[in-house]
Amino acid sequence: MAKFLLCLLLMIFYSTTALASPKGTILFIPHDDRPTSGPISAEAVEMAGYKVMMPDESMLGGLYKQGNPDALWEWTEKMAAKADAIVLSADSIIYGGLVASRKHELTEDMLSERVSRLASLRHQHPNLKLYAFSSLMRTPKDGRYSGNEEPEYYLKYGGEIFQTTALEDKAESLSLNNAEKAQLQQLKQSIPSEVWADWTSRRAKNLKITKELINYTREGILDYYVIGKDDNAPLSATHREARELQKLAEDIPASRLQLLSGIDEFAMLLLARAINRNEAISPKVYVQYNQGTGGDTIPAFSDEKISCSIDKQIMIAGAKQVSNADEANYVLLVNTDYSGLTGDGDSVAEMPPDGTMRPGVKEFAASVAAAVDQGYKTGVADISFANGADNALMEELKNRRLLFKIRNYAGWNTPTNSTGFAIGQGLIAIRLPLDSCDRLLMERYLDDWVYQSNVRTELMKQLGWLRKDGYILNLGEYEQASEERATALLQEFVIHNLPPFPGLARVTIDFPWHNTFIGGIHLP
Repeated sequence: MAKFLLCLLLMIFYSTTALASPKGTILFIPHDDRPTSGPISAEAVEMAGYKVMMPDESMLGGLYKQGNPDALWEWTEKMAAKADAIVLSADSIIYGGLVASRKHELTEDMLSERVSRLASLRHQHPNLKLYAFSSLMRTPKDGRYSGNEEPEYYLKYGGEIFQTTALEDKAESLSLNNAEKAQLQQLKQSIPSEVWADWTSRRAKNLKITKELINYTREGILDYYVIGKDDNAPLSATHREARELQKLAEDIPASRLQLLSGIDEFAMLLLARAINRNEAISPKVYVQYNQGTGGDTIPAFSDEKISCSIDKQIMIAGAKQVSNADEANYVLLVNTDYSGLTGDGDSVAEMPPDGTMRPGVKEFAASVAAAVDQGYKTGVADISFANGADNALMEELKNRRLLFKIRNYAGWNTPTNSTGFAIGQGLIAIRLPLDSCDRLLMERYLDDWVYQSNVRTELMKQLGWLRKDGYILNLGEYEQASEERATALLQEFVIHNLPPFPGLARVTIDFPWHNTFIGGIHLP
């Protein structure tokens, strides 16, 4: 009897150990310390049974602090042997973070030396899957849109810099008329020479480094490389550089390299790719757009049709697109505005809740209902507005009791951030139990709908005395009071719009980048 009990205990022990063993281990280096960049992207992966190892937040860059590439490299060398795949931000390990890539004073030799570490990593671990992403320097249309993420002079000269690069891009790709030629000359004279020299020299260095990473992809050092055109426009410096890089990389297949609008969503997409490649599957995705302009929409902060971006995002995630929902493992519904325009999240709260001012809202909600009723594993990318959910749509989904019948949702930051995040997380969510999907949904609703589209707008009104050109760059001494007020506003909204949920009564918000644009939502 004692021997039998011992065997039984051993069986239970080994069975429990086997169940607790991760399906795989992914080393993940985010591009900055924002919650969406790291923990929120990794959460679904961990829910799916994988171990995700991330460096301490102190090594990562932020809005006002530069990350530590040397410490990140030491950590990577130490941990790489434990991983099946690495998803890394080249901006972090080369420049010290996303914002640092736009402000650094590093030499070309230093940058190239840091890039070469990736070749060393490949040599030491030839079987390790290495997925990397980086950003081209963006071209915000003026100082307000820079969000204090560019050199300080951009607040004053950002508009002139953007317009100058737009005309230079047009001169190369199309042509300029006499009035535009005169405008270009006038704009160049309005920008101090030292400002222009600083901005263009940094771009040149970063472009050179991106070309080196493209060559590494061609040589097989990187298994997959994604280049992001962050905050750009159809005519801009970012668009011009992308044309040059596209030509350089034309011999590299899309199965190994992509260049597309966006940046913050790439970690989520590559994490999904790591899982799909580890499990040797390629999920099928069906995409349906709202009525009107639909997939031909060129959203804010992008230089290409949203359908083009989504096609690439599906490939990055290691999935393939199908033309029939019945064949799909995941159905993505994309809420584009009927007119093809992208609204501003700051004005979302002004929209009437019944959607009567805009066609397509009720029809899109009906499409969500139809997909759910047919049993499709459905996700929603909400991109009628940048930097926030569509209040009219959310009211429709709430009234139809659809909020927690879909698998995942995204409506944050730029439209391509939302579509990419929805695809990456959605391809993982289809593997998860429904209670895990509910938590992922609640987190996005709290951030994208409750905070970004409602609480932030109200908070900005109440903090009107702090505005600088319509945007609060730093909350300063008002930060703690703002967090308390935002938390109160958030909890009040939740009571009237969301169902009871574990920890919801204790949800709080803080401002990790010390402004209202980025809200850190904490759901216990």
